[in-house]
Amino acid sequence: MSQMNRRRALQLLAALGTTGFAAGCGSDTDAQPADRSPIKIGLITPQAGGFKSIGDDITNGFQLFLDLHDQRLGGHPVTLLTADEGDNAKTGKAAVDDLLKQGVLALTGVVNSAVMVGIRDTVEQARVPLIGSNASPSSLQSVFYIWRTSYVLDEAGRALGRYLRDQLPANGRVAIIMPENVGSPDVVRGFRQEFGATDPRIADPVTYTTANANPGKTAFTVDINKALAKKPTAVFCFFAGAAAVEFIKQLREKFSGPVYAPGFLTEGTVLENLKDNALGIQTALNYSADLNNTSNRVFASAYRKKYQATPTTYAMASYDAAQVLDQAIQLTGGKPTPQQVNLALGKIGQIDSPRGIWQFNQPRTPQQKWYLREVQRDGQVMSNVLINELATLG
Repeated sequence: MSQMNRRRALQLLAALGTTGFAAGCGSDTDAQPADRSPIKIGLITPQAGGFKSIGDDITNGFQLFLDLHDQRLGGHPVTLLTADEGDNAKTGKAAVDDLLKQGVLALTGVVNSAVMVGIRDTVEQARVPLIGSNASPSSLQSVFYIWRTSYVLDEAGRALGRYLRDQLPANGRVAIIMPENVGSPDVVRGFRQEFGATDPRIADPVTYTTANANPGKTAFTVDINKALAKKPTAVFCFFAGAAAVEFIKQLREKFSGPVYAPGFLTEGTVLENLKDNALGIQTALNYSADLNNTSNRVFASAYRKKYQATPTTYAMASYDAAQVLDQAIQLTGGKPTPQQVNLALGKIGQIDSPRGIWQFNQPRTPQQKWYLREVQRDGQVMSNVLINELATLG
C-alpha cells in the first residue's frame, strides 16, 4: 500500500472512532520533526448575528482538520486564535489588526464579502497570507496575499444559468430577487451570462431587497409582491443565513413554483429551520455531503461524529483552508515566515478535497466542479440530495 493510501486508510479508521487515531493523522510524512516550532493561525468569523451559524461551521471545519492532524500544520504545533469579523469593513479590519499584533503566520475565515473587500489593503500591506474560506467577491482582483478555498460568487450564477436555460419552458419567465449587497451583482451577472443576457425569459428587472442579515417576518413581503406581479414561472434568488429562512418562508406564502439559488439558500441550519418550505428547491454548490469519494467519506464521517451535524460547504472550505496551509507550511521547512508560506501556496498543486480534486487558478481561487442539488425528505429530516454535476468552473 502506498504511503498516501495508507495514510488515508488510517485517517478513515480515526474518523470512525477506532484505535490508532493519532497514527493516521499526520501531514505527508508519518513522523513529524521534533524541532518544529509552534505557530499561530488567525481565524476571522462572525461571532454573532445572522451569519454566526456560517462562522461556526467555518470554525468547526478548520478545527476538525487540526483534530485529524495532531493539532499541527506542516508538522508545527498550532495555536488557533479567533477574532470576530462583525458585520462591516470597520469591524473586520479591527479583527485583522488584532490578529496581526499577535504575530500570526497566516489568516483564514471571513464570511461577509463587504468585510473581505474592506480588509484587502490591510492584508496585502501586512504581507501575511489570508486563505479565505467563504467570502469571495469577483471585485477582489490583483491580490498577492489573499487566496480563497471557496469559489467566486459569479460561478454559482453561471452554473445555474446554464442549467435553467435548458430547463425552463420557451414561454417561461424568471423573477430574480436579490439582497442589496456586495455579492449579488456577481451572482446576477454570472446567471445572465450563461442563460443568455438577451433571453426574454429573464428580461424582467432584478428586484433588490433592503432587508438586513436579521430580517423580520414581513421584511420581504413588499419586494416579493413586486417580483411576482408579472406571474413568473420560477424564482432565482440569493440569500444565506437567517435572511434565507425568512425570505423562503415569506415567498412560500405567495409562490409555490420552482425556486433556484446558489446553495447557501438551503445550507446548514437554514435547511433545518425551513423544514417543508424547502422541499423541491434546487441549488448549485461546489459541495454535497453525499459525494462519494474517499476524502469526503473521511471528512463527513469525522464531522458528523464530532459535531452531530451534516457538514456544509462552509465547513468543507475551511477544512481545505487548513489542508492547503498544512501543505504550504510543510514546503517551507522548519522556520516558516508569512512570505515563505505565501510563495509555497502557489506550489502545492492539486488538492484531494471532500468536494473532489481541485487546484488554485491564477486569480488564487479554486478551479472546481459545481453540483446540482435538490431538497428532498430523508426520513424525518430534509436533505440536499445530489442530482448531477453541472460544470467545472474557475
